[in-house]
Amino acid sequence: MTTTLWETVRRKRCRHYLPAALLCLLSPVAVAQDPPSTTRADLRAEAVAQVVMGILSYARWPVEPTQLQLCIVGPTQYTDDLVKGTIQATGRPVVVQRVLADHPGIPTDCNAVYIGQLTSDERARLFASLIGKPVLSISEGGDQCTVGSLFCLRVGDEQVSFEVNLDSVARSGVRIHPSVLQLSRRRPAAP
Repeated sequence: MTTTLWETVRRKRCRHYLPAALLCLLSPVAVAQDPPSTTRADLRAEAVAQVVMGILSYARWPVEPTQLQLCIVGPTQYTDDLVKGTIQATGRPVVVQRVLADHPGIPTDCNAVYIGQLTSDERARLFASLIGKPVLSISEGGDQCTVGSLFCLRVGDEQVSFEVNLDSVARSGVRIHPSVLQLSRRRPAAP
């Protein structure tokens, strides 16, 4: 018998107090086994969307946006559920848009960026444009946590987890709930 992600969340009883709900929702999300009508890629996209929305829910900007702008930069594998847009558990809408890596408005138009596959030059320009701006960055995979992303997703066949770059978090101006930081696999700051 297979279980959906929402059944897993309900079974974990994620509707408790903030710390318990946070730990429950952001702990590595299991991907269901042998889905009858959905592909494993669909389930991974759903799990990625759940983790990303969880991270965004526990982030605070210096000036809280009434409508959170999430920009997807570069080719991605797991953003199908994110591009539909959604509403956070707090009721704040999240508008998702795809932008080019060299889009000049990223630092002002986006509260968060979800980063797909970029060349080294595109990545360097993107992070240079974000210096000093309160923009939360999440990389889809690879070794980007050492290069400037706040969060790096680890998408596997069985679960979706994430790492955090504490140095990038400290420099971003975006405050992240401490429980989220404790859930991640921390990567030390580069010397």
